[in-house]
Amino acid sequence: MSQPVFQRILLKLSGEALMGSQGFGIDPEVAVRIAREVHEVRQLGVQVAMVVGGGNFIRGVAASAHGIDRVVADHMGMLATVINALALQDALEKLGSFSRVVTAIEMREIAEPFIRRRAIRHLEKGRVVVFAAGTGNPYFSTDTAAALRAMEVKAEVILKATKVDGVFDADPKKVPDAKMIARINYLDVLARGLAVMDTTAISLCMNNNLPIIVFNLNVPGNLQRVIRGEKVGSLVAV
Repeated sequence: MSQPVFQRILLKLSGEALMGSQGFGIDPEVAVRIAREVHEVRQLGVQVAMVVGGGNFIRGVAASAHGIDRVVADHMGMLATVINALALQDALEKLGSFSRVVTAIEMREIAEPFIRRRAIRHLEKGRVVVFAAGTGNPYFSTDTAAALRAMEVKAEVILKATKVDGVFDADPKKVPDAKMIARINYLDVLARGLAVMDTTAISLCMNNNLPIIVFNLNVPGNLQRVIRGEKVGSLVAV
């Protein structure tokens, strides 16, 4: 079998990815399935960092639209990502992958504060590092947190896990004949308003030449296929 083409990756998961068929919260079976995919990649010798969202519990923007102060709502969303990170850590360690939850908001009893050099050392020692609480600042999404953390720990690529096969020229849920785009540059993503990551995250990746691969995590084995360099999903690059 082909060897991994990446040695250090950052996997971006949405909070909704943990819901499964539920409309809210965490489906333990889904958490275990995702953890198993990550565990298998770790066994290939790949260093894995993760950033997880909190949309399965609360979204800051949505909560703000319903009358909650935006800063308060964003802090609530950050705390939701910590819940998800702990669930992933539990699933990973039951499979034998040592991990660390690292948060941008200090909560020493349950997770480590983000210290860049320490996070890199965890990766070098083969631990999965799950970054939680976004950037620690309101008005910034977990997409932006993923781009920031990927650059800080010198990840070679961001793997954006979704429920669709890649980047499409229109929403495939609304437009049946939407076409998938195998490769696209950052400026085209921004100009066409494609829902890959938010504009701040795309701009950060563009300015630092950090590629993004968008793929369907619901297809078993897809994560490993991406790691091995197979043509899976869509590549956003220069």
